[in-house]
Amino acid sequence: MRVAAIALAIAAALPLTPALAAPFIVAHRGGTGDMPENTLQAFSTALENGADALWMTVQVTKDGIPVLYRPADLDSLTDGQGTLDQTTLNDLRKLNAGYSFSRQDASGQLSYPYRATPLRIPTLREALEAVPQNVPIMLDMKQTPAAPLVEAIAQVLDSMNAWSRVRLYSTDSEAIQLMKAHRQAQVFETRDATRDRLVDLSLGGTCDNPPPAGSWVGIELHRQVEVIEHFTLGTGVSKVDARWWTPAAVKCFKTNGDVKIVAFGVNSADAYAAASCLGIDAVMTDSPRTMRIEKKSQ
Repeated sequence: MRVAAIALAIAAALPLTPALAAPFIVAHRGGTGDMPENTLQAFSTALENGADALWMTVQVTKDGIPVLYRPADLDSLTDGQGTLDQTTLNDLRKLNAGYSFSRQDASGQLSYPYRATPLRIPTLREALEAVPQNVPIMLDMKQTPAAPLVEAIAQVLDSMNAWSRVRLYSTDSEAIQLMKAHRQAQVFETRDATRDRLVDLSLGGTCDNPPPAGSWVGIELHRQVEVIEHFTLGTGVSKVDARWWTPAAVKCFKTNGDVKIVAFGVNSADAYAAASCLGIDAVMTDSPRTMRIEKKSQ
């Protein structure tokens, strides 16, 4: 089935509804393992590689323009310096968003293919214009303070009549709460709420607090966490591989009806197979190229 047909079936109207039994594929920042992240080229390549939806990270520039970029500092990914929130859009245009992206050949030798062919940091508006309207988009609000970012995003979505195309996420609970003030906004449940539900279920063993019908939740399939124990003579810290999603957890979260679960960090065949067996609705991956093969095998 062609990508456009899959995306159309998924995105007849958000909330997104997978058209296939296997989890649909969300390209994390356009597929960070395949292309320079959050670039228009990454998004188009992700769709060519079978992605069903696109995850984009958004921040706001010094002059108030929402752009797609993840770290606070520019030298992490580009040939620039300083922080994004202290840089104007005009200055961002001069930077290469693909500067730090590398590939490794069979001998282990690294190359930097986009240093000779620079890529631009796109604005949110440019991304919405470039991506087909039938492709679902998930926007990760990645900047504090949250209020200027939320309002800048809302202005773009208003002006482009794009609210129905987008679902909004943030690890910052304030950003989610502020976005809820916009009537048309479709948001993920806060990460804190999702994590707390899973912790309560794990510790208590009973499903006392499932999310309401229509919710969208997202958290890692599994994650390394620190467990701190307090003893009479001191404190003990252990590292634990927390497997957030179990059959019991999925069943609990779907108690009230149509709740969509997005598992983050799914980058291997085993992880994709596990998510599929659990009944996870979508997986967020760094490599749609790799996940396309796994999806076809389901």
